[in-house]
Amino acid sequence: MQKTKIERVETILWDRWLLIKIHCEDGTVGIGEGGVHGWQRPTKTMLEVMSPYLIGKDPSLIEHHYQWLYRSSHFMGSVVQGALSAIDIALWDIKGKRLGVPIYDLMGGMTRHRVRCYMHVGGATVEDLAADAVKKAGQGFTALRFSPFPGDFHLHKSYSEWADEAVRRVGAVRDAVGNSVDICVEIHRQMNPAESIWLGRRLEQFNPYFYEDPMLPDSPAIMGDVQEQCNLPIATGERFASIFEFQQLLEAKATSYIRPDLCLCGGLSGCKKVAGMAEAHHVKVIPHNPLSPVSTAACVQLDAAIPNFALQEYTGEAEPPKSDLLVEPLELKEGYLTVPEGPGLGIELNEAALSYPVQDKVLDTPIGFDGSVQDR
Repeated sequence: MQKTKIERVETILWDRWLLIKIHCEDGTVGIGEGGVHGWQRPTKTMLEVMSPYLIGKDPSLIEHHYQWLYRSSHFMGSVVQGALSAIDIALWDIKGKRLGVPIYDLMGGMTRHRVRCYMHVGGATVEDLAADAVKKAGQGFTALRFSPFPGDFHLHKSYSEWADEAVRRVGAVRDAVGNSVDICVEIHRQMNPAESIWLGRRLEQFNPYFYEDPMLPDSPAIMGDVQEQCNLPIATGERFASIFEFQQLLEAKATSYIRPDLCLCGGLSGCKKVAGMAEAHHVKVIPHNPLSPVSTAACVQLDAAIPNFALQEYTGEAEPPKSDLLVEPLELKEGYLTVPEGPGLGIELNEAALSYPVQDKVLDTPIGFDGSVQDR
């Protein structure tokens, strides 16, 4: 196959997300997405800083380009990694398209032909939450994730009041969907370790599939204590921007499931490495995915290529603007995404939808009942 070179890099702010297209001289266009959820504009600027390096380069040297750009500064971080992740995904898309094969074929081949998803569930009241859980289970989803806290969680006046409400909400969902559906409880870093341990013990009776982010992910050692003392399988890692953070987490035996974000933690290359480290620790992978259908497509390629996949986060793509982004959306059937057989990511952008207006992040940090800043 004749070699080609990168001709230009195009960044697109679309709704709440940041997309990228890398154009090659032979007409091949690779699609990617940058993470750092909520901070699209700084990540776009970082991509614009990195883009001149890529012009004229061979797009097949994916790891080399990542290493050159990653080591180009004394400082790293989420904005840098969000930009690098977008580039990595787009370069894999180019490689697959030029070779005429899906990305998973280039990563060892398919390990499954469909991907089990969990769906988000919500509701202001206990009754609303249970009703939404029944609705989503009725759509075929066999795993549901939700917060045990109401939207005004930060206004609780006592720990007992807060925890009692959480137990009621989790219990209502379990009663509503029965034991044939896995429930996944998302603490969202809104408790400190002591609080989450005590709540976790009370939630054991409902047999949650995982207990997500029971504390801020800044201490693998303390997270390990939470895992040991609450006797629930912890899932965490969505904020991690490097393989090294995951290595520390795994060494501390601080999680049962890892949650890498492909648009933040080095793209397909970085998250394939993370999945390999997790496999060596008998830990399964639940990719984080609050982004656009491009992120979903990248996740499915990884899910199809690794042996230790568990679940895929899915927020629904049947309504605009998400439903408009792809020429042919990924197929969802009975709570599973079908692994596409097309080359690269197996998707094509709907160019007519790319003019959708940008939705910038609104700063709305929660303030507690006593006037103090709370964790979101």
